[in-house]
Amino acid sequence: MAKQETFDDEQLNKYLKGTTTVGIVCKDGVVLGSDTRATMGYLIADKRAQKIYQVDEKLGMTTAGLVGDNQALIRIMKAQLSLSKMDGRAMTVKSAATLLANIMHGRRYNPFYAQIIVGGHDESGGHVFELDPAGGYSEKKVSSTGSGSPVAYGVLEEGYKGNLSVSDGVLLVIKALKSALERDAGTGNHINIVTITEKGYEKLGDDQTKKIIDSLKKETVA
Repeated sequence: MAKQETFDDEQLNKYLKGTTTVGIVCKDGVVLGSDTRATMGYLIADKRAQKIYQVDEKLGMTTAGLVGDNQALIRIMKAQLSLSKMDGRAMTVKSAATLLANIMHGRRYNPFYAQIIVGGHDESGGHVFELDPAGGYSEKKVSSTGSGSPVAYGVLEEGYKGNLSVSDGVLLVIKALKSALERDAGTGNHINIVTITEKGYEKLGDDQTKKIIDSLKKETVA
């Protein structure tokens, strides 16, 4: 099948540089992670950029690409999810991912420069979906986006198991992001981690994340 040129690939690749985000499904929930470096060409524009957003009680999104496009999509999803709850129809993770995919597909000829991971927990357990700028989406057990994703995938695919607990998943995601920070110039500064379980959405504190990173460094030295 011939490739459908819905937008300028060269222009798209220009904006989808930098960043590493990760999402994995565990037996008791989902773990999302990202670095915090935002770049403008060769300039490090922000060392504490937010790339993981809570959009519902048990639903989060990671973002890679243009900040403005990603923030617009976050606002749209928050509004849509709020309206759905007001109507008494809380969305599943798949429903939310499908809605976002439809919104992005509707702009495929003038796309949002965004690569997104949707992760959350509902009545059927934890789920992770990966979305591309043209609105294509797929459910995955392990997902990574951004320029550091090839490095992150190397760690994730070696260490991932289907029966992984959230606590072990946090360790694996930090390992993957730490590797990307060390090898990818567009990824850097700090690591943010979020867990989503039956109990809800929780962001790991900086001190807790740093403690895990320090323990990994000691293991490497040993």
